[in-house]
Amino acid sequence: MTDEYFYGATLKEGSKTVTWDPDNKPEGYPRTNKLVIKQCLLGHEAAGDEYNVVQVETMTIRDTLRIPIAVLKVGELRQSRMDLEFSDAPVTFTLVEGKGPVHIHGLHLLGSLVEEFEDMEEMEEEVLDEEEADEDEDEDGASQKKKPKLTNNSKGKPAAGGAAAGGPAGNDKNRKRK
Repeated sequence: MTDEYFYGATLKEGSKTVTWDPDNKPEGYPRTNKLVIKQCLLGHEAAGDEYNVVQVETMTIRDTLRIPIAVLKVGELRQSRMDLEFSDAPVTFTLVEGKGPVHIHGLHLLGSLVEEFEDMEEMEEEVLDEEEADEDEDEDGASQKKKPKLTNNSKGKPAAGGAAAGGPAGNDKNRKRK
């Protein structure tokens, strides 16, 4: 993702529902959006005798999912740390029980599809070029431009096939004498 912004919402009596629906998709420059929720936090003015239940509604591959993500109560649990990610779909948070306030915060991440596609095209071109070079070498036998592969062995000798691959054939300086 290329840009990162703080996301925050408050659920309370009178405004028990908040929807995250990124709306910044210009026609010529598509961007991906991701919402990452890091924490739900019960406000200090919350009533001590009630549970505050936060539910999320979002789309899955098959259908709509509604599930609680936090159950908060004064004296028991005032905050819930989480790492929930929602990609590019409307996400609705609802205070289904309690009066709140419940504060939700996290990150709104923006990425660029255009940049990702350009990088993927460059990578694919490089891979295709390498594959073509490998195929040319396979057809012509061993490449004459290929350098010998050397290993670090205990006797200091070039790797097997080093001389055949263009390495120094009779160079006694590279060999240890017994």
